[in-house]
Amino acid sequence: MNKATQQLRQLLSKDEIYLAPGVYDGLSAKLAELAEFPLIYASGGAISRSMGVPDMGLISWTQIVERVQLIVDAVNVPVIADFDNGYGNALNAQYAIKKFIRTGVAAVHMEDQSFPKRCGHLAGKDIVSTSEFVNKIKAVKDVAGADCYLIARTDAIAIDGTEAAIERGHCYAEAGADMLFIEAPTTLEQIERIGKELPYPKLLNMFHSGKTPIVELATLKSWGYQLVIDPSDLQRAAITAMQRTLKVIKQAGHSASISNELASFKEREEIIRTDEYIQTAEKYK
Repeated sequence: MNKATQQLRQLLSKDEIYLAPGVYDGLSAKLAELAEFPLIYASGGAISRSMGVPDMGLISWTQIVERVQLIVDAVNVPVIADFDNGYGNALNAQYAIKKFIRTGVAAVHMEDQSFPKRCGHLAGKDIVSTSEFVNKIKAVKDVAGADCYLIARTDAIAIDGTEAAIERGHCYAEAGADMLFIEAPTTLEQIERIGKELPYPKLLNMFHSGKTPIVELATLKSWGYQLVIDPSDLQRAAITAMQRTLKVIKQAGHSASISNELASFKEREEIIRTDEYIQTAEKYK
């Protein structure tokens, strides 16, 4: 079994609930690991936005794989990656999942949106039939086996309602999904109902100003959730910090007035372990 997948399964076997911050490059991943998060989430939406485009299926799966590889290489904790909708039909999904597994990723989540997909908290989504997605889950599991933990996501709430989303959840679990991800519930009642009516491992996507209300982790645990992802807060924090710094640099020509808000040169190099690389270079000089 994939070592990272084994680590993830061991974590999820405990009576705990975990929060995975969303990262989008090697540096954000390293910072999350240094903050002592036991697992992290490679957000497809954040990766898209880091390339200057919205989360609407505009970047290719090969671009996402390249970024996921950088993230996995930067850390020693399990990485959960966004696998979007499998990038086509069952054959496309089978082909792509092989490449994702080779990165060393611990898990992926795959959604039942049609192509092109879009952020789960945007309007205008469309989903494929239950039977089509069930077959896609089976196709991915036939290739991935135990080497990748598969999280099945449905966006059915926004289109067909809570009842339909729960029905899909049962079907996806029976098809072989390791965990369920019911996207964008909008009320506490929906979140609790999903937690209690789907007796399988479950993930909740929860972040400030999204469609899903914020719920304390202890409460979510009592409702049957094992994992929460916060896909965008790190990137939104970085956007605000960069905007402020750019404004100061443009006005003053330097950043001296906000130097206390910036990581020092030394701190930056410590984060990326520059000294270790220098020592290794000296060793083989």
